[in-house]
Amino acid sequence: MSAALREALCAASQTLERLGLNCGTAGNVSVRVEGGFIITPSGVKPGAQSAAAMVAMGLDGTVIDPRQQPSSEWRFHRDIYAVRADANAVVHVHSPYATALACQRRDIPGFHYMIAKAGGDSIRCSAYATFGTQALSDVALLALIDRRACLLANHGMIALGADLERALDMTREVEELAKQYLLASSSGVPILLSAAEMRDALQRFKTYGARDGQEQTSPSGG
Repeated sequence: MSAALREALCAASQTLERLGLNCGTAGNVSVRVEGGFIITPSGVKPGAQSAAAMVAMGLDGTVIDPRQQPSSEWRFHRDIYAVRADANAVVHVHSPYATALACQRRDIPGFHYMIAKAGGDSIRCSAYATFGTQALSDVALLALIDRRACLLANHGMIALGADLERALDMTREVEELAKQYLLASSSGVPILLSAAEMRDALQRFKTYGARDGQEQTSPSGG
């Protein structure tokens, strides 16, 4: 397994903690490799993680390189890679704003055109299921249909990307949108974009700053 990918995965986990998107042993990150994926270990704080501690797994759920136990959430990582050819990295966080909405079991609707960056006219919140179970993976996959991010009820957020950098970018984007939506909701009822306006935003995101079919920057006037 690539040493560089292990290093990048460890660095990503530590970045999520530094940015306040995860705390303690919460959350997990993975990257796809040939025949499977590499995922952060279970119960190890990011500051104590090392590249060598990243866990290699097959798409059948077997641990290929058992230096540590894999994250308890490995099932939804495996299942995402099995059905989503566009996902080569998966980030799961318990970030404050996204988790606050998830604990209210609320979708993030089309209050801002940047919602389209996640692939649709909303960012869905899944049904609730216990952490670390196949049931959680099942509800997450439903919420991720035609989406690159979702909330997990009473839990947190999942974001996907064509590579680790883009999965991290999506994570930050969704957390910022969750923050903006909560702020807008605190002083009134946000006015949602119309279906036509969201379709226009989705269409523009297909080509804006595209590289290998994936948008790289946001159409914010720049």
